[in-house]
Amino acid sequence: MTSPSPLERLAGPGNVLAKEPPDAKEFAGLVRSGLARLKDAENEANSLDSRFDLAYSAAHALCLAALRHHGFRSSKRYIVFQVLPDTLGLGPEVWRVQRLRRNASSALRSSAFNDRPKACPGTARLVTPGGLQPCGS
Repeated sequence: MTSPSPLERLAGPGNVLAKEPPDAKEFAGLVRSGLARLKDAENEANSLDSRFDLAYSAAHALCLAALRHHGFRSSKRYIVFQVLPDTLGLGPEVWRVQRLRRNASSALRSSAFNDRPKACPGTARLVTPGGLQPCGS
């Protein structure tokens, strides 16, 4: 008897993942959406706030596509980042996007935007047309 995969251990009633058969149309739509948002995030004509939100949304859409490809759906938005080692073979350095998102939200609430310009480019580097890439320093 084989042991359940890390994703299977997170699935089930009351857990953060649910098994759901992959859907090719949904997968293609998530990838298309993620890449379109990434392209818009690179547009310097957009405000920095918009670029950051677009980059985060792109990363989320592509991570969700990877999870759906494996036949699971998440009940928590952040889980798609935390399971990257199991969906795309990426390590926890990629989770930095969640920390950047929290820091940016805090900055917005306190009107302290000093860290915001660093957050958008760092987040955008996570997602490239060739796939997800680990953050640099």
